[in-house]
Amino acid sequence: MTPGDVNAFFGLMLDNLTGLFLVVILLSGFGFPTEFAISALVPGTALGVLVGDLAFVYFAFRLARKKNSSDVTAMPLGLDTPSVFGVCLLILGPSFRQGVDSLGLSEIDAAYRTWHIGIWCIVMSGVLKLVMAPASNWVRRVVPRAGLLGSLAAIALALISFLPLSEILGRPLPGLVALAIVLTTLIARIPLPGRVPGTLGALVVAGLIYYLMCGLGVDGYHFPSLSTIEWFPTRWMECWDGSWISAWPDAVPYLPIALPFAIATVVGGIDCTESAAAAGDSYHTPMVIGVEAVATLLAGLSGGVIQTTPYIGHPAYKAMGGRAGYTLGTALVIGSAGLIGYFTFLNDIIPKPAVLPILVFIGLEITAQSFSATPRRHYAAVAIACLPALAALVLNFSGQILGDQALREAGISVSDLSPVFQESFATISMLGSGFILTSLLWAWGLAASIDRNLRTAGIVFLVCAVFTLFGLMHSPLEGSRLFLPLGPEHWETIVLGPESRSKVFEFAAGYAVVGVLLLAWRRWLPVADAGRAPLDSELEHELDTDGSN
Repeated sequence: MTPGDVNAFFGLMLDNLTGLFLVVILLSGFGFPTEFAISALVPGTALGVLVGDLAFVYFAFRLARKKNSSDVTAMPLGLDTPSVFGVCLLILGPSFRQGVDSLGLSEIDAAYRTWHIGIWCIVMSGVLKLVMAPASNWVRRVVPRAGLLGSLAAIALALISFLPLSEILGRPLPGLVALAIVLTTLIARIPLPGRVPGTLGALVVAGLIYYLMCGLGVDGYHFPSLSTIEWFPTRWMECWDGSWISAWPDAVPYLPIALPFAIATVVGGIDCTESAAAAGDSYHTPMVIGVEAVATLLAGLSGGVIQTTPYIGHPAYKAMGGRAGYTLGTALVIGSAGLIGYFTFLNDIIPKPAVLPILVFIGLEITAQSFSATPRRHYAAVAIACLPALAALVLNFSGQILGDQALREAGISVSDLSPVFQESFATISMLGSGFILTSLLWAWGLAASIDRNLRTAGIVFLVCAVFTLFGLMHSPLEGSRLFLPLGPEHWETIVLGPESRSKVFEFAAGYAVVGVLLLAWRRWLPVADAGRAPLDSELEHELDTDGSN
């Protein structure tokens, strides 16, 4: 393991560790038994990370032999963060409350029912990924880098870099010190004394400051209270008897919520493969998607409830100097933490302000790489991809506000607010729903227009219209659920309600008109200009590439 692997290891491992802990915390808010979650849900979820990361380690060594080079970075894999929140808050939590409140089940029986529903959702997500994997290389060939990397930049800048700041600056003394160490060592490339890895240095220095503040009794700083640890949980093995199969009827209503998360990770996996290629490591796209599909499927079959996905930090981990050791270390630590049960102890004692700055670095590095690996004429296409992600960011915070306990206890919801706010909120909600796919298609369409390829641009926006009609983009339903635009009344659980049809149909019509307009516009475009990028933009990009400008 190289010093760069140590830096990368702390970033990837701590990100996954936080995801495991969030599963328990979020479900506890619904009254889900913590002990059951640790012994049944967490081990299989961690096993998926173990299998997926080990597979990526193997493929990294294979690529290194093929290239005859030691400068190969393994693809990072871990728990899908959107799925952690979406599955826990929209599937597992509500299904548990339904079991207790509506079906009259005991807490333990409701927990088993919820667990079996979660298994079905993850197993079906893995199957869907396997089906989609063979087409992933074709997608990578036809979609320009502005589309693939633009959606990554959107996630990196608006979500990965921004969201941790509330925790980092909530404890500004250790948080700012850790952030400064991480950015100075990893972006400015100024080493710490003794060449101590930046992430390790930030963890040690900021951690000592944090605990010193606790010892001094500074307001807001408290020594952690250690959670009870169940060593070597065994309940997760019960899923191997197949008892969860009978829960299929209970799981079906939740599949429209779970499957869009799986589709999003496939798109994200394609993006990640393109990002890795731009950084110098060319992996086979169907292989990358296949690994995440198999890891997700094995996690589900072992009782896991959160899918795995390639992480978008490959360029950042490569910039740190990571090779394959950081992925191997993450596989072993996360796998053993879940299967042995000590992950709660690690999460209790590690101060968040000391480790979260690594996410800020990862987001900044990916954003910078997304622009540098894209032709200069397509910069606007990369930028427009960030707009749907900003809508998702707004929804994150507005959702926290509107879901606050004080407002719930007062009986205040969106429907009680002004009509103007309700309309704006509904529009922003639809823009943020399925934002990864929206970002990709918007950037693709604009990049095609910049290249004077109005035929491709028109087709892209017609595809947007079709996707909107089924909720792949701009779904107005809770949890960004998929739907059928029309259907018989007895299909009511999967057919879009009349109250939402007008807005969805108008969105789809808008895309359709844009698509037809661009296709018609192409007929008036001079033949000499069709499909050709502006000369001045090409020259500017060549100058930038040569370093002459």
